[in-house]
Amino acid sequence: MTYNVTIRANGKENTIEVDASKAPFGRDGIPGSLLDIALGNGIEIDHACGGVSACATCHVIVTEGLQSIPDAAEEEEDQLDLAPGLTTRSRLACQCVPDGSVDVKFEVPTWNRNHVSEEH
Repeated sequence: MTYNVTIRANGKENTIEVDASKAPFGRDGIPGSLLDIALGNGIEIDHACGGVSACATCHVIVTEGLQSIPDAAEEEEDQLDLAPGLTTRSRLACQCVPDGSVDVKFEVPTWNRNHVSEEH
């Protein structure tokens, strides 16, 4: 089963078709997490702790598909409390693993967008 993940940052949108059975895609974050998906597709999202839920630099806002993502664990919630611009749809990209039942869209908050880049 595949689903799409759309990442909005720096005025651009990138849509990635995800086959969860092929995780991990990148080098950091929980396999299949939004961070893992982004990194595995050449989209860098700042993640100072290496994707282990020890900071809030990979804070993202899930705009669609949040129902396909399990609730945040207490450790993630503790780190999110430190993130600027926190919303009810905020998550750490390194901990946020969609179940693939619906497409997911997320955006990198403005304060963190200067840390996002695409490799060519």
